[in-house]
Amino acid sequence: MPYLIGLSKYGYRITIISAEKKENFTKRKALIDVSIQQNHLSWEPIIYSKKPPVFSTLWDIYKMKQKALQLHKIQQFRIVHCRSYITALVGLYLKKNKGIKFIFDMRGFWADERVEGGLWNLNNRLYKAIYHYFKSKEKEFLQQADYTVSLTYGAKEDILTRPELENIPIQVIPCCVDTTLFTHPSNTPYESENNTAKSLPAKHIEPQLADSSFVISYLGSLGTWYLLDEMLQFFKRLLLTKPEAVFLFITPDDPKLIVQKAALYSIPAEKLVIRKAERSEVPELLAASHLSIFFIKPSYSKKASSPTKMGEILSMGIPVICNAGVGDTDYLFSAYTPGLLIENLTDEGYDKAISRLEEACQIPAQNLRNIALDYFALEKGVEAYHQIYQTILQ
Repeated sequence: MPYLIGLSKYGYRITIISAEKKENFTKRKALIDVSIQQNHLSWEPIIYSKKPPVFSTLWDIYKMKQKALQLHKIQQFRIVHCRSYITALVGLYLKKNKGIKFIFDMRGFWADERVEGGLWNLNNRLYKAIYHYFKSKEKEFLQQADYTVSLTYGAKEDILTRPELENIPIQVIPCCVDTTLFTHPSNTPYESENNTAKSLPAKHIEPQLADSSFVISYLGSLGTWYLLDEMLQFFKRLLLTKPEAVFLFITPDDPKLIVQKAALYSIPAEKLVIRKAERSEVPELLAASHLSIFFIKPSYSKKASSPTKMGEILSMGIPVICNAGVGDTDYLFSAYTPGLLIENLTDEGYDKAISRLEEACQIPAQNLRNIALDYFALEKGVEAYHQIYQTILQ
């Protein structure tokens, strides 16, 4: 939505076709409708089908294709901009059959993510066939797209090393951040060069997050890829040198899962603060952090991953702690100083990072925010998409 809102200001008339889960749709439709109308967008949702597996997805693809064809008769679309692989099946059909320019906004190596995340077991003949189907479609999407968008330079390099794809038009646009929303709650958060992140605790939050505590946070869903065990192991090592430390989870996930996992590492429940927050509430909660942590399972598919949370955290002026070997993280740590990069997820690796904790906490908040403004700013992403649109419409 933020990208499309920005693009609408260039004069593009944009229609969004999305598959929405019933519960979220019911809860958020009115809020989204307001934003849609205020920004002169059109929204044509279908209801997402969950069961039975595979066939429900085929049904959703059919519904999206039919809706796109019906709308095209009226609006005569010039570009179909597809987010990830499922919608790209519809986009490729529209390019071949209606001559519409096709943008493959791949968001990562989706088929490989499904396998490496344990969602598609290649020992199952059906999932093996589905995997090979989407890998062949991936090649076709990349060859046929008028432009491809990758989240990382690592994924772009991987694609361009394939002989049949070495000359395709492709651009890197990382997951961008609304730096206006993700800013410190203080009206003057960066008054001086030495002003660091923990200068103002968030309002209406628990006593554990008071100024006397050292607060480390995790932002977002835990899901398939984020390594909760390893993050808790790091926190346990941190408690040895900072017994006043508190781990804040800002997540929609079930708190019981986190508390139970923490108990396995003898981390007391009172050392955890677990809160669900609407997007608009996140900056105030996140402002209580001295540092924010996320560990991602390294794998082939993750070279194409660009965690949005990194940009959001840095935009708040908070240093990050993360692991090497994921997306463009290694490049970012070589080009900037966003916090601490852990090479090995072991006690030795954790202790090495903890020994440099104070150094990370002294990085000026404005320096961290400048990284977000330089690399993750939403305005830059919108401008990059605008240039792609202009290129393929010429």
